[in-house]
Amino acid sequence: MPKLKLLFGRDIIKIFESFDFSIVGQKGSHVKLKRITEDNIKQTLTIPNHKELDKGTLKSIYNQTLRYISESDIRKYFYSE
Repeated sequence: MPKLKLLFGRDIIKIFESFDFSIVGQKGSHVKLKRITEDNIKQTLTIPNHKELDKGTLKSIYNQTLRYISESDIRKYFYSE
């Protein structure tokens, strides 16, 4: 069974920047990322910019991401095989 990787907030932000998300704001330690698709649809994610993220938080971010990015594209960043 694949295991969740140990990721930092800045790692996750870099991952999403590679999928054309950009930082549009920050409130406290939470960073808001946004991208606009070719269909002019706005997609927004909020990521906690903490040192080490809990497994439950990582899983929640991963599940939210599946609304915007296919599992085959994003899985390798979150899970070790």
